[in-house]
Amino acid sequence: MAARMRLPLQRVFPPLRNQKLVHTEAAAKEPAYPPVVASLTAKSKSARLRQIQEHVAKIRAAPVDEKLSLITRIQRLKFIVYPQTFARNADTWYQHFTKTAYVPGLPEKFAPASTAAPGLDDAAFADVRALVTRVILQEHWHKAKKRPPFTFRRQEMLVGPFLRNLVAELTHSLSTFSPLLRFSSLDISPQVNFYWRRGKRIIPKGHRKGRPEPHRFQIDDQPLSQIRITQQLPQFTPLEASYAAEVPEVPYAPNLMPLFRRQYANHIFTGAKLPDPACYGHTQFHLVPDRYHRNRLARMGQSDQVEVFLRANAMASLFAWTGAQAMYQGFWNFEDVARPFVSQAVISDGHFFSFFCYQLNTVALSVETDAGNPRKNLLWGTESLRLYEGVQDGEVVGLNDDVIRLLVQFLLNQPSS
Repeated sequence: MAARMRLPLQRVFPPLRNQKLVHTEAAAKEPAYPPVVASLTAKSKSARLRQIQEHVAKIRAAPVDEKLSLITRIQRLKFIVYPQTFARNADTWYQHFTKTAYVPGLPEKFAPASTAAPGLDDAAFADVRALVTRVILQEHWHKAKKRPPFTFRRQEMLVGPFLRNLVAELTHSLSTFSPLLRFSSLDISPQVNFYWRRGKRIIPKGHRKGRPEPHRFQIDDQPLSQIRITQQLPQFTPLEASYAAEVPEVPYAPNLMPLFRRQYANHIFTGAKLPDPACYGHTQFHLVPDRYHRNRLARMGQSDQVEVFLRANAMASLFAWTGAQAMYQGFWNFEDVARPFVSQAVISDGHFFSFFCYQLNTVALSVETDAGNPRKNLLWGTESLRLYEGVQDGEVVGLNDDVIRLLVQFLLNQPSS
């Protein structure tokens, strides 16, 4: 019988104190699990919140042209805000819709009308005064030879050409004193659009009943003419100065204004496309149509609405213009402006002129971004000022030099550097 062979025993020594085994380190690590997130397809509040967050992140990372397309892509019923409206006390409603505080008078940078316009001596101002007189007489002579205008088209056919010629002549004449005007663009009857969200409501009926929905607004404006420049105008006041301004709160639904909802493509447009170098607004000029003329409102017993109409027109038009300019620079509801945007407006019916200045301090107007946002937009404005009384025996009677000085100051406004 063969003898059995005994294998030598392998002695297992304990590991050294400073030596760590590989399997010990692996066992010490905690397992890593993917984060628990809501489903993108579920019908829940958390799922809706995740959809919004991913959509906001997508818009943030997109270039400006794609960003505008993503912001305006969803088309739902929206309130159409008309800059020229028949609604009574529309300026209070428009202040609430645009988060704008109205400040009577003009900013401090505009010298009083009784002083000489900055940058112009007496001889240059005399030339400008003669130019305005010549334009008035020219339009008065042509007006006598024109046939009677159609109903509610007198302002458009007779006063509109006068204002266009006045703006073109003044811009060309003052370009020698302002290098910025030499490279500006003068648009005739341009289209200006802006789309934004402000406030919310609970859907009363339908398959989406009970869900919250933001109030959507759209402004489609068409000024008589506007001046665009290549450099941004300086701010009228520091952005922090708007914290103490008061904006009236309107607790009613916008359709009680009355304001009506429509559904069509959302538009954001400054009057020029994105690649245009003159992407900043300077001054808009608006014409008061026949249906809102002060003489007609007086016959209807609504003389108290004359200045209200002018303020509402300036507020809606300048908010849309400056808001579109901010959008063109990449700012939007979830990325508020880093600097104020400034534009000016002149509204006239041929005899009376009103001057307004607007400073856009925020575009974060939705419910999600407006909470805790102390910024407010600001509008400065004057009462109506009469340019001249009339024309007698080939002479302009009662020409107001203060109005001409304000026109010159508005057109000569430019960055300090």
